[in-house]
Amino acid sequence: MKRKTIAFWLLVLMVVLSTSNLLAQSYSYQEFERRRQALMESVQDGLIILFASPGNTGASHFRQDNDFFYFTGSEDSNAILVMAPRRRESYLFVPQQTDREKMMEGANSLDDPGAKEKLRLKAIYPISYFDEFLARFSSGPEPVFYLRLSPEDTVSEARSETAIFSARRHRNPYNAQLSLNQFRAERFRQLYPAVRLVDITPKIDALRMIKSPEEIEILRKNGKISAEAVKKAMLTSKPGAYEYELEAAAVEVLLRNGCRGPAYPPIIGSGPNTCILHYDKNNRRMEAGELVLMDFGGDLHYLTMDITRTWPVSGRFTEEQKKIYRAVLEVQKACIEAFKPGVTAREVQEYVARRMKEKGIDPLGLRGGLGHLVGLSVHDVQPAELVLKEGMVMAIEPGLYFPEKNLGVRIEDTVLITRDGCEVLTAGVPKEIEEIEALLAKRKN
Repeated sequence: MKRKTIAFWLLVLMVVLSTSNLLAQSYSYQEFERRRQALMESVQDGLIILFASPGNTGASHFRQDNDFFYFTGSEDSNAILVMAPRRRESYLFVPQQTDREKMMEGANSLDDPGAKEKLRLKAIYPISYFDEFLARFSSGPEPVFYLRLSPEDTVSEARSETAIFSARRHRNPYNAQLSLNQFRAERFRQLYPAVRLVDITPKIDALRMIKSPEEIEILRKNGKISAEAVKKAMLTSKPGAYEYELEAAAVEVLLRNGCRGPAYPPIIGSGPNTCILHYDKNNRRMEAGELVLMDFGGDLHYLTMDITRTWPVSGRFTEEQKKIYRAVLEVQKACIEAFKPGVTAREVQEYVARRMKEKGIDPLGLRGGLGHLVGLSVHDVQPAELVLKEGMVMAIEPGLYFPEKNLGVRIEDTVLITRDGCEVLTAGVPKEIEEIEALLAKRKN
């Protein structure tokens, strides 16, 4: 067989096998269609335009833009989704690839004849048609484009954090470039001056905050996997071990169970590092008598998890460590007891104060609260004034830190708000003092 013929059939086979670009595992196609219809129903006019991630950079695996993935399930890079609310139709615009691009990266949805039906779209077009498509629409009366004008979020950063980190970069005027969202908005204003631009982000966030049954099942699975990963790290810890050894043990559990990897840089701090809230160097040697604090969670099918546990390197808490640990634990447990639909942060704090008084426990200044929502991002989309609703998923993480003693304690679980309370998704890793010490007693010397 001639080399050109072999190359042709290899390319055909590669295209056939490239359906992984269409849909992350464990979701139905109807899930993404339902989300698009709900978003279109919320605006009813204009065009909604969302952009995919431009492509992979660095050494990490490609991960699609959260909002784009939420409404498509597509892992095509550099693509554009357009929703037309009046017609209840959706269109995907995808870059045309060279043969070499297909060989190196795999083919995208343009080369899959079944992609339109699988993704339940009206059409899939080459991205070269995008501006003509918009020009046809923008000639109508009072045209509106709904864009993401607010900051994007990532797997590990909330929208607010993206904005803060961008502002920090801008301290150096040579790093003060426009974000992609800002650049896109400016381009639309230049090319379509008669079109009114409206921020679609609040409408997206209202949908993302409430998890669907399909999302909940994935989150339950992730909670179990991430809990097993932390348990494996606990069993790996010992005096003389390095923090990165615990990270390696935990990450192995994630990867062996289908996670893409950690949802954020693992935080494994021993001794003085327990008091650095976002410590992630993980290169210190642990010593007897110290505590180690581990903040960790997996990224499974684009949904994240968040767990923190603190335990004694030697295997048993000292009396001082017990006192601090017990205060944090009882506050955390009281918060979880208070979680149910309709509850506010103030009501949680009032409940925590009452429970600590009933138990005769000094909370050492801790008041409790609501924590942060979890989903596509570990710090998921969240309004400034949060009231709990059924279907929300939340991480609660009280902590006490004493740098002068090289002693910090944080305990965190991710919970699902149910009809009349909440379900702890990360209950598989122990947090009671006796349970922790019993688990550590099983370590091999």
